[in-house]
Amino acid sequence: MLLFTRLILAHVLGDFVLQPSRWVQHKRTHHFKSPYLYLHGLVHGVLIYFLIFTFTYQPWWIVLIIAISHMVIDGFKNLLADRFNPRFSFLIDQVLHLLVILFCVGEYYMALPFDFIFNNWDHWLLALVLLTFVSSRVIQIIMSKWSLPEDEPEASLSKAGSYIGILERLFVFGFILLNQWSVIGLLIAAKSVFRFSDLSRAKDRKLTEYILIGTLLSFGLAILIGIGFKYAQNSLPY
Repeated sequence: MLLFTRLILAHVLGDFVLQPSRWVQHKRTHHFKSPYLYLHGLVHGVLIYFLIFTFTYQPWWIVLIIAISHMVIDGFKNLLADRFNPRFSFLIDQVLHLLVILFCVGEYYMALPFDFIFNNWDHWLLALVLLTFVSSRVIQIIMSKWSLPEDEPEASLSKAGSYIGILERLFVFGFILLNQWSVIGLLIAAKSVFRFSDLSRAKDRKLTEYILIGTLLSFGLAILIGIGFKYAQNSLPY
């Protein structure tokens, strides 16, 4: 569990936090010829090394396998990007990375006795990254299927929607840890009141549905992450 948590943490940090947009655009255009593709793989390798170097048994092969496979998967994803829609490409890309991580964890477990040490900070940091960078990116990809004039960036403060989503997910996460599920319902109601003017301007159902989908996605992801975090914490061998 410790190894899996840290490999997932390295993955989300490398893919969603430490990868600038210009790297993504350059890789999408130049594929395997982009130097950022290899720099991105190196970032993942360095992250994995620093997150697992304290292990008694040093699994250097995990660093190499994940770093190299990440470059190969990303290279082919960008090479074939024009043949698939962005949501499908993103899903396949993340599933392949997860399968590589699961393979490495499985092979590592075969070489070690089951006496793992759990550290709480791994779970907290992973939950924080999932609630902020990862959830924002996932919602952005899903919602990119629709485009409404009322939701254009020029019509609101810069990145205000992203910050609102991050804050509401952090609130939901905190309330789940406190077992205050009723407060989450009040939070949803409060957001509905603030967005009432947007909903009342909709002459058809499009804007209403768009806002509801984004809201439910944000709250749903926060609830799933909160439940997963509590399950992981309850599994700790205190």
